[in-house]
Order: sequence, then structure tokens, then C-alpha cells
Amino acid sequence: MLILLLSCLLILLSILPFIQHQHWIFRVPEFLKLQILILQGAVFVLLFIFSSRDPLFWSIQSIQLLLMIYHMYILSRYTKFWRTPVIQKSASASDHIKIISCNVYQDNREYERFITLVRKEAPDIVLTMESDNHWEQALRQLENDYPNTQKVTLDNTYGMHFYTHLRVIKIQTHYFVADDLPSIEAELETKDGHRFIFFGVHPPPPSPTEEENSKERDGDLLSVAKRVRHYTLPVVVAGDFNNVAWAKSSILFRKTSQLIDARIGRGILATFHAKYWFFRVPLDLLFHSTQVFVDRLTILPDIGSDHFPVSCTFHIDRQSDDQVERVENLDKDEMQDVNELIQEGKEEESDNR
Repeated sequence: MLILLLSCLLILLSILPFIQHQHWIFRVPEFLKLQILILQGAVFVLLFIFSSRDPLFWSIQSIQLLLMIYHMYILSRYTKFWRTPVIQKSASASDHIKIISCNVYQDNREYERFITLVRKEAPDIVLTMESDNHWEQALRQLENDYPNTQKVTLDNTYGMHFYTHLRVIKIQTHYFVADDLPSIEAELETKDGHRFIFFGVHPPPPSPTEEENSKERDGDLLSVAKRVRHYTLPVVVAGDFNNVAWAKSSILFRKTSQLIDARIGRGILATFHAKYWFFRVPLDLLFHSTQVFVDRLTILPDIGSDHFPVSCTFHIDRQSDDQVERVENLDKDEMQDVNELIQEGKEEESDNR
């Protein structure tokens, strides 16, 4: 009986995300697709061993099997078995550019672990999220190597700091849906003369302890997507999305921005929660335009935060069209959905920050 109830619960958790309601009850199960699939497989086998073969058994097992196939199909894109184009780097391509993006966790005081990691990895760009005044003070020792900065120091867990040694053409902070939810946009130029746009994002998650719904998150991310949609320069968007790549709002982000999900064909690469291995999910995402070619995307060691840092090495090749076919476009009427979600995000008022 207990196994049967667990099976029904897993079916419910699998079905809830199909309901396009923004309350956290419907959105949080999206994060746990891999964990739900693993538990479904175990329960599916156990029911065959311990349950009687009555009509209810066959009905539940049939639904469970269909949902398992669906989960496996969705997650298959985030495995190394998924077919992606073979890239030939042209002679006009840029040198490698490296980014480290990390939600450092505002109450984490192990500053040296992160600073040591940055010095070891030697990225061109460093983006921190949840970085408050204490973190800003600690990170000042990086400024000899990364003199170009943009600091948004907040104590509401949405502070953001940007460091680079690349040439900055223009840099600005946006507040798309709320005046305490920043995003950083920087137009940068590499030493070999390649310009590109970097966007750092960190919207709030839908959860019982933070935002009751996903309105601000979806509105913030889709505002970024609309902004970069028609950029002619190459674009990279990175940060703590507080979302998973297979969620409907992430798919809308990908279609609206016409960017490519860097994880496709590279693995799940879960970043949160660093302390609880079974509940890890990929919340720190990276999307890029067709002129940006990811050479390596990896999760870095624990720095005392609840998130693992993400490292991405890429090059820019504006002469190549090898990735154009990977761009997805909005379906009919989806832009109206995007605009409505942005407006709802702007109208939502948070009681938690």
C-alpha cells in the first residue's frame, strides 16, 4: 500500500508542471525531474514485486511508464549522447574567453576559497551573485587583476558583482521588474578585437520560503530575452536563473532571445544544492548566440556556498553559421504570452525582500 501511494505521489509531481500556473506548488516539481525519474524507476519495479496484478495496478503502472518515457525524452537532450554539430574553428575566430559565474551565498564567509579558485582558474570575467557588502570588501583583492567592475551591493540576497580585465565599451545595471532585482549588461572587447555582450542575471525563485510564484522570475528573464533578441553582437547570458532549462519559461526564454542552451549535449551539470547530492538541480544556466561557440562548460569545486561555481570557456566566430540550425523561434501567439509574463512580473509585489 505504501509503495502504491508513493507511486501516485510521483505521478502527481510529474503532472503538476503541465498545469501552467505560476504558484510554486506547480513550478518546483519541474526542478526535480531527474530525481522523480529515478524514484519512478524504483517504484515501478517494486510494484511488480510486491503488488497484486489488479486493474488499478495496471492503470498506475501504465501511467507511470508513459511519464518515465516523457522524462527520459526531455532529459536526453542534456546528455552527451545528444547529437550536436561538429564545430570547425575558422581562422578569424577569437582566442578563448573564460567566465566564472557563482552564487556565493550571502551568509557564506569563506571568501578565500572563492578567491583562490578564481586565481587558479584565471577567468576573463567573474560574476558573483548574493554578494553583499562583506563580499564586496573581500573581493577587492581581485581588482588588481580585474580592474573593470560593476558593483551592485545589496543585502537582500540579490547583490551582484562583475569583474573583468577585458576592455569595457559600455556597462549598465538593469532593474527590469523590481528596483531590488539587478541584472548587469556589459559590452566587452577581447584583446584580439572581438566585441560581445555579457548579461548577468539572478531572478528570485518560486518557493515556499521566497517568492510565492514565478512571476518576477519569469518577467525578469523574459525582459532580458526581449532585449538581446535583435542584438547584432554575439551574446552570452549567465547566472543563477533559479530555473531549469526544460521548464516552459526557460524554453520561452530560449525562443524569445534566439539563444542556444549551452548544456544541450553536455550533461545535466547540476549546481544546487551543494550540500545535498540527491536534490541537486541545474539552476545556474548559460545561453549564447550562434556566433559564440562553447569549448568547455564545467562545474567547479565547492566554495562554501549552496551553489557550485560554473566555468565556461568559449570563442567567438562571426564567420561561422554552424549553429544557426540550433536556434528555435517563437510559435504563433507566444510573443503575446511573453509580453503578458513580463507585465505580470512588473506588477508583482514581493513581501520577502
